[in-house]
Amino acid sequence: MGIMTKQQRKKSIKSYDVGRASWLNNFNNNSNFNANDHNVNNHNALRGIIHGCVKTHHFKPRDLWKELCGIKNLELAYKKARKHKTLKPYVLEFEENLTVNLNLLRTELLFHSYQPKPLETFILRDPKTRKISKSDFRDRIIHHALCNIIEPFFEKRFIYDSYANRTGKGTLKAIQRFEHFHGKISQNNTSLVFVLKSDIRHYFNEVDHLILLGFIKKRIKDPKVLWLIRKVLSNYSTKGNKGMPLGNLTSQFFANIYLNELDKFVKQKLRAKYYLRYVDDFVILHNSKEELIRWKKSIAGFLETNLSLHLHPEKTKIILSKSGVDFLGLKIFPHHKIIKKRNILSFRKKLKSVCEKYDLNEIAYDSIYDFLEGWLAYAKNINTYNLRKKIFKQVENKFLEEISTKEINRLKKKR
Repeated sequence: MGIMTKQQRKKSIKSYDVGRASWLNNFNNNSNFNANDHNVNNHNALRGIIHGCVKTHHFKPRDLWKELCGIKNLELAYKKARKHKTLKPYVLEFEENLTVNLNLLRTELLFHSYQPKPLETFILRDPKTRKISKSDFRDRIIHHALCNIIEPFFEKRFIYDSYANRTGKGTLKAIQRFEHFHGKISQNNTSLVFVLKSDIRHYFNEVDHLILLGFIKKRIKDPKVLWLIRKVLSNYSTKGNKGMPLGNLTSQFFANIYLNELDKFVKQKLRAKYYLRYVDDFVILHNSKEELIRWKKSIAGFLETNLSLHLHPEKTKIILSKSGVDFLGLKIFPHHKIIKKRNILSFRKKLKSVCEKYDLNEIAYDSIYDFLEGWLAYAKNINTYNLRKKIFKQVENKFLEEISTKEINRLKKKR
């Protein structure tokens, strides 16, 4: 190709300018072309290009009821409900016609004909006397299906230092957090620390359904999901639409929703920095006894006014930490921890019970292993070496030829 002359270059540049101006203006047959008009907001071509580049996203709202009633959610709920109970007669009976039974539950939900079965109630002395109300297995599947869907809406709003019935939390984490708080306030045990230790009187029996539903409605708007929640709550209540059964998954979850209001009050209004809660058992650590006295009065007033609850008069105390604080089955001192005798007796009783169930083929060895593994994680951080040695020697002799699924999986990973 030859070299362009000066005249040809001018013509080329002019042609480019006209083309560019045409693109900017996209004039129509009735308009006067003006290459200097750069008000592009009125021109369809450029607007079309912009609309093509910037997509408008329309997010479809979640159908919580559809998700809850979905067969995948019900299958997951069934697997959670049967965990550690795979050999129980009622689980085996449900499994015989698993597909039919899950579809029946789904149909009952979809047609709003679901009705929970009456609770099985019994008295447990472990070590204190408690009334436990147990739901039918099919109802426990519904509880898991419900929590699978609604729990994420609340979990992210719970405070960090709420430790009951939450993934990654538990009694051991709560105890470790208590010790961390104590170390910071006492400046490594060089200053006095006072502890407000309290729980709520008859907590599960005093939860007000209307107040609880008010908190739930702030996050869950689906009327069908709210219908199911009311069904679950109404299956157990004391006078005046109050109370939740000890032992239900939903009760544990709803308990956290209810007392999350207390958590927010203590952290945001009182600005108590060293506070933690496990169900209705809570502690606040501080250098000032007078400040804890004021906070105790404020908390009592908040609970009565907003949650219709009362502090336990005998179990609400302000203690000097060096005297030892009773918390989650332990007596915690600044330099050591001990398990209370009644909790050791309780553990031995539970161990005997699970061993008897194993002998009757009601549970598998995996359940024994998980139970012991959980207790060991809790006890190894306490001054219990001789106790652990004695207990595990007995267990090893009984289950000498057994191996758990967890142990098999660990061996596979090593290979």
